[in-house]
Amino acid sequence: MATDAVYILGGHQTDFARNWTREGGDIYGMMKTCLEAGLAETGIEAKDLQTCHIGNFVAELFCGQGQLGGMFVAIDPAFSGLPTARHEAACASGSLAVLAAAAEIEAGRYDLACVLGVEFMRNVHGDQAAAHLGAARWVGREADDVGFVWPHLFSELAVEYHRRHGLEYDHLMEIARIAMENGRRNPNAQTRKWEFRNAAFTADDAENPVIEGWMRRRDCGQVTDGAAVVFLASPRFAEEFAKKSGRPVESLSKVAGWGHSTATMCIEDKFTESAGSDYVLPHVKGAIDDAYCRAGIGSATDLDVIETHDCFTITEYMAIDHFGITAPGESWKAIEDGTIGFGGRLPVNPSGGLIGLGHPVGASGVRMVLDAHKQVTGRAGDYQVAGARRAGTLNIGGSATTTASFVVERADG
Repeated sequence: MATDAVYILGGHQTDFARNWTREGGDIYGMMKTCLEAGLAETGIEAKDLQTCHIGNFVAELFCGQGQLGGMFVAIDPAFSGLPTARHEAACASGSLAVLAAAAEIEAGRYDLACVLGVEFMRNVHGDQAAAHLGAARWVGREADDVGFVWPHLFSELAVEYHRRHGLEYDHLMEIARIAMENGRRNPNAQTRKWEFRNAAFTADDAENPVIEGWMRRRDCGQVTDGAAVVFLASPRFAEEFAKKSGRPVESLSKVAGWGHSTATMCIEDKFTESAGSDYVLPHVKGAIDDAYCRAGIGSATDLDVIETHDCFTITEYMAIDHFGITAPGESWKAIEDGTIGFGGRLPVNPSGGLIGLGHPVGASGVRMVLDAHKQVTGRAGDYQVAGARRAGTLNIGGSATTTASFVVERADG
């Protein structure tokens, strides 16, 4: 095993269709359920955990609850005194928790880290949820006078794409259709049993009403309750774990590369900064390219599968050209020729993504890394991409204010 690698031993995600409030549950119960299932599935013992990083955006607003590290330690007596940290970067909170845990492994501080992403969001009315989530914009400077902050701001991204390159709504709807189709294969997807008429994936005002500007109902990711956990390990611990569990090395994966960037808050300022660039959001491209460089790969052609942030269809449309699957402004080509479909040359979001699987905000970045691990180790079940050995992820927070990207490979790759 490489001496500088961070290994992924496995993990677990909750069923994103569950409504924990209706079940009488709470955020602590969700954390406990997810962690204990992850420990059971991997065979890791609670006493072996040396550090924990938690990704969460808005527990204070939805639950009135902070200090999630203390809640984590309450899960098992073996965690008494365990160092913990919580990370917040809106929808990228989970990825920042992964980055921090990986850094501790690389620094030699610890040999085994737990990363838990969690969000409890279905306990309030949709309008109140939208208001809470609006905290990730620059309050008082943008989108203060709109009904739904994020559909509005990402509609502005669609407007900018249309201004620079042209944009057809049918291409956004094909992204949505693929996401829902993929979600049907995923036993943890919020939408796996949802039924749609064909008009739901068109600009039909009755079947697919406008939310804000370009964004209609089918363009939107699904806010949900959920948690996801992954366990990261040093080469030494990973080798011992493989021997002890009797698992071959190909049952593990490794974080081969990462990228992380932060842009100014307001979306219009982002567009102003990128006016001379081929890319609408060049800092997103930069984070992806950094992950490629650190992984020692040249482009998206070296990937077998991608899990990307599709809080809205336009976000995935942006990701397609920023990953380098197409030239700038030509994302539509990868949609029309089937490249991003489940059986395509480079499937995007075979899990269903945020649209088909669901989006518990602070958990999504962790869930993406977990799904990347599943794909490259052949553990994704009915949504497994055949022969996948290397996966890319992209997780953004706010209007792409925070960007994190990973390349995950099979450990023997």
